[in-house]
Amino acid sequence: MSLSFEELDFRPTPMGVLSLRRRRRPMSDVDVYEIKLGDEFLMSSQYTLAEIELARLGLAAQGRADLDVVVGGLGLGYTARAVLENAGVRSLIVVDALSEVIEWHEQGLLPLGKELTGDPRCRLAHGDFFAMSSSAEGFDAGSQGRRFDAVLVDIDHSPRKLLHPRHAALYEPEGLARLAGHLQPGGVFALWSNDPPDDAFERVLAGAFATSTTHVVTFDNWRGDHDASNTVYVAVKAELPLPGAVA
Repeated sequence: MSLSFEELDFRPTPMGVLSLRRRRRPMSDVDVYEIKLGDEFLMSSQYTLAEIELARLGLAAQGRADLDVVVGGLGLGYTARAVLENAGVRSLIVVDALSEVIEWHEQGLLPLGKELTGDPRCRLAHGDFFAMSSSAEGFDAGSQGRRFDAVLVDIDHSPRKLLHPRHAALYEPEGLARLAGHLQPGGVFALWSNDPPDDAFERVLAGAFATSTTHVVTFDNWRGDHDASNTVYVAVKAELPLPGAVA
C-alpha cells in the first residue's frame, strides 16, 4: 500500500458500501481523511470550515450557559469538537445512523476520535436522527422528551439534495415544528448545506421559528481558481409560543 494513499476500513451497509481512506495531500505533509458511500464522497477533512462554523454560529445565537446540545451527523467530528470547545456547553449528544462511523472514532482510526470519546460531556449515539426528531421521545433514549438548547444538523447535502427520500419531511413546516418541540424556549436550530441559500427553505424556516438568519461561509478550495462556499442556516425558537407559528 502506498504511503500516499491507504484504505483504513471498508464496510457494506444497508445504505451502500462505506469506506474510510487516508491520503497525503500532494506537496505537503498533511493527511486528508475521507469517507465515501459507494462512489459518493460524504466528507473530507480537507474542507471543514463550514462544519466548524455550523457549531460556532449556532451556539453564538444562544446566549445562555450550561448548554445541552445535539449534533445530527458525526462524520469526521469537526462540528462536535467545535461544540465542545465552547466552555458554556454542559452536555453533547452526537447522533449518527452509521454505527461504523462511531466505531472508527472509538477505535481511534479518525484523528478526533480520542478527543471526542475522552470528553465526559460527549456521548456518541447510534440512531436515526430524523426518526428521533419526529418522535415525542426525542434524542435522548435515557430521558424521553428531554429538551435541548441547540440542535445542529449536518447530514444531507442540502434541504433539497438528500441522502434518503424519507429525510425530506424534516425540511417541511411540520417537520421543523416537531424539531422545535425538542428545543427549550429560545433554543437554536442550525443546519449546514452544501448549496447556496435556498429562498423557499428560508421561508419555511421563518414560519417555524421566531427569527432566522442565513450565513454563507467561504473557504479555500485548494485549487486556487475560486472560493468555494457552503451555507449555514440559524433559527431561534421563541421564548413564548408564537401565535402564527406552525403547529
